[in-house]
This record gives sequence, structure tokens and C-alpha cells, in this order.
Amino acid sequence: MGGGHGLAASLSALRYLPVDLTAVVTVADNGGSSGRLRDELGVLPPGDLRQALAALCGEDEWGRTWAQVLQHRFSTEGDLNGHSVGNLLIAALWELLDDHVDGLDWVGRLLGARGRVLPMASIPLDIEATVRTAAGAMEVVRGQAAVATTRSEVLAVRLDPTDPPASPDVLRAVRDADWVVVGPGSWFTSVLPNLLVPQLSQALHDTAARRMLVLNLAPQTGETEGFSPERHLEVIADHAPDLRVDVVLADADAIGDPAAVRAAAAIMGAELVLERLAVGDGSARHDPLRLAGAYERVMRARPGALRDARLQ
Repeated sequence: MGGGHGLAASLSALRYLPVDLTAVVTVADNGGSSGRLRDELGVLPPGDLRQALAALCGEDEWGRTWAQVLQHRFSTEGDLNGHSVGNLLIAALWELLDDHVDGLDWVGRLLGARGRVLPMASIPLDIEATVRTAAGAMEVVRGQAAVATTRSEVLAVRLDPTDPPASPDVLRAVRDADWVVVGPGSWFTSVLPNLLVPQLSQALHDTAARRMLVLNLAPQTGETEGFSPERHLEVIADHAPDLRVDVVLADADAIGDPAAVRAAAAIMGAELVLERLAVGDGSARHDPLRLAGAYERVMRARPGALRDARLQ
């Protein structure tokens, strides 16, 4: 569950494992090519869905080629400027088939995607945030793009509408799952929205699946600037107080105070697992193979066997 680059990183790792994989993607983007198609055609914003499909392409020539095609963005002086091929392809299939899920399944088959991609809701959503400015004033910021880039401190987010219809395929996938992985990604605009859809939140509560929350490698400029790892967990607990988590996975080198993170994880009932997950160049990017290895070890371990573990 997630959206954008964070979900793509997770999927790029999970595709290496022998799993039946379903990506549940946020649909609140209102900027760039996605925002333009959403405004003009009234469709779900396709950008995060496109990124998820590209991440599930294989490493063979077919997969690499189609991932490049899907992600190719036009640079022109005309109306096509900024649009990606994948966004247009997805929007075209939606128009022809009049079904979001069928359209995404057709794109997945064309790409040979190693998993399924589904929108978290059946209608486009907006994100609204309560923020505190540097002067201490409380304001409301509306729209995913504005929330993601705000220079004010984000205190809380909500969806508009507050009770959107969740895809029945998503609800079935969550209830039938062995594991549900939430994050990494933009905390307020990609991770939290999945937990705020009432039907999806209920499915997360009802499922027999184990639940894993994956922390980011660094705070995000704008929406979580200055946040500690434990603050990220506290935000989840504040917005989804009934959510129970089995494992919190974090990068061992990105944790300032393991005891504080462990305590925040325990509030949700979670074990803390520390691994080395980042690429080795010092940037805040996940290494797909390291992340895949961590996912496999966590998913194979017995409940309780990972408590406060540092595996790699």
C-alpha cells in the first residue's frame, strides 16, 4: 500500500520474491500530467498507478523496454508537454473499457507485470491538511501537490470525500493476504491516505494477514521535514489509532534512537526490525535487492522471533 516513488521501491523489491503481489495505490494526486488528465477527463490520477506498473516490469529486455516506454515523458512546446506515455495509455484504456480495474489489468498483461495494480478508491480524492506556519498560525492546505510541498508543519490530513468507495478487488486482496506492507513513501500524501478510507481501514482490521510498516530512509522535504523516525510512527497512530502492526522495518543507519523507535512501534504492537536497506552511495534511496532480502527474512520468520532484531 502506498504511492509514488516509495511504493515503486517496495514493488521493485517484492517482485523478486515468489509471491502473489497486489499493489494498492493512492488516487489523490492533483499535480502535473495526472492532475491535467484528472481535470480534463474526470478519471483517476494515473501517475502513481503507472509508476507501480513500471516497477513490476521484469529485468529482461521486454520488461526494461516497456518500463521505459511507460515512463517516457514528452517534452514539447504544445499540449503534450509533460504527459507520460503510460498516463495516456492508462487513460485511453479507461475510456475504452469504462472500468479502472480492467484497464489496469490490461496494461499489466501488456507489460508482463509481476503483480496486480489496483486503485485504493473508485473515485479521485483530494487531500486536505491542517498545518502550522513558522509564525505559529493554523492554516488549511488543500491538494496533494500543495501538501507535499508545504513549508509549514503538517499536523493532520483528511480525505475529501471522507468516505470514498473502495474497490471490491482491493478489499478482497487485503482480506485474503498473508502480509500487508504499508510504506515507504510520502507519509501524509501516499502512506496515510490508504489508512483513511473507511472500508479499507476496516479490511485492514479484519484481515488475518500480518502487517508490516516500512519507514522512510529520511524525512521528506516539505511534508515531514524535521520528523524523527518515531514521529512518523506517532503520526500513523494518531490518524489510525485502531491499526495493529506486527513489524516495523527500518534502515539501521537511519535510526537516531532505537529505543525511542522501539517504544513508538510498541504502541501499535509491533516488533522493530533494523536492516541495511539503502543503496551504498549515501543517498536516501532503497536498494531493491537489500529490501527484497529484508522482506523475505521478515516474512519467513516466526511471529515474535524478530523482536528488536538487527538482521543485516
